[in-house]
Amino acid sequence: MQTIDAHHHLWKYDAKDYSWIGPEMGVLRRDFTPVDLHNELQQAGVDGAIAVQARQTLQETDWLLALAAQHDFMRGVVGWAPLIEASVAGELQRLASQPKLKGIRHVLQDEPDDLYMLRDDFNAGISQLRRFNLVYDVLIFERHLPQTIQFVDRHPDQAFVIDHIAKPRIRDGVLSPWRENLKELARRSHCFCKLSGVLTEADWRGWRSEHIRPYLDAALDAFGPKRCLFGSDWPVLLLASSYAGWAGTVRRFVSTLSSAEQERVLGGTAAEVYRLD
Repeated sequence: MQTIDAHHHLWKYDAKDYSWIGPEMGVLRRDFTPVDLHNELQQAGVDGAIAVQARQTLQETDWLLALAAQHDFMRGVVGWAPLIEASVAGELQRLASQPKLKGIRHVLQDEPDDLYMLRDDFNAGISQLRRFNLVYDVLIFERHLPQTIQFVDRHPDQAFVIDHIAKPRIRDGVLSPWRENLKELARRSHCFCKLSGVLTEADWRGWRSEHIRPYLDAALDAFGPKRCLFGSDWPVLLLASSYAGWAGTVRRFVSTLSSAEQERVLGGTAAEVYRLD
C-alpha cells in the first residue's frame, strides 16, 4: 500500500514573507527543507508527498518545482499562478512544461471579498487549467462553501480538491451548516477532499480524538474513500502534533475500512487525481 501525503509546505522563513506566522507559532519560525520533510516521511512510513504553495508568487512556484525535480519523494507541486491576469495562459504553459506541476492554488480564504471565487476574471483563469491537465486546490473556510458550490458548478470538467475539509469550526464544536454544505458539494463527482489541516482548526494544545472524529466522519461520509486524500499540512501541523502522530491518527481513522478503501485514502486517490507517476 503506497502512502502519499497530498499536502505539505516548504519555506525559507522570513518574518515579512510569512507574516501570518504569529508569536504563538514559534515552532514555525525557521526554514523547512526537503531534508526535513524526507526525515518525517521516513519516520512515518510515507512514500511520497505533494508540495503546496504557501506564498502567492511565481518565484515560489518555480522554487518548489526545482526542488521537486531534485527529489524523487516530492511527487508533485501545487503552485500559484496569476489566475486573474490576462497573461495566465502563458504562465501556465511555462510552468506546466515542468512535469511535476500537478495543480494550482490561490489563497481564497484570505481574500477580503468572500465571493472572490465568483469573479469573472478568476473563473477565466480557472477555465485555462484543463488545457494543461492541472487540478485546482480550493482553500476556504466553511463560510465559503455555498459560493464554492456555485463556483465548481461553472467548471464541471475541472478537478477540484478541497483543502483541509473546508476548515470547519472544530474548536467551537460546530458541525452545521458545514456538514450539510460539504455533503452538497460532494454531490459533484469532480470534487475531492483532503483529510488535512484538521488539528489546527481544533484546540492545538487540548484536542482529543473525540473532538475531531465527527468532522473526519462527515468528510468521509460525504466524499467516500475514492475521493478522500490523506494530507499532513506539515509543518503547520507542528502547532498541534508531530508528523508521525497525525499519520497514525489518520491510519487509525481508516482502519475499519476495507484494504482497498484504505489504499484509496492513504495514497490511491492522490495518485489518481494528481496524475502521479
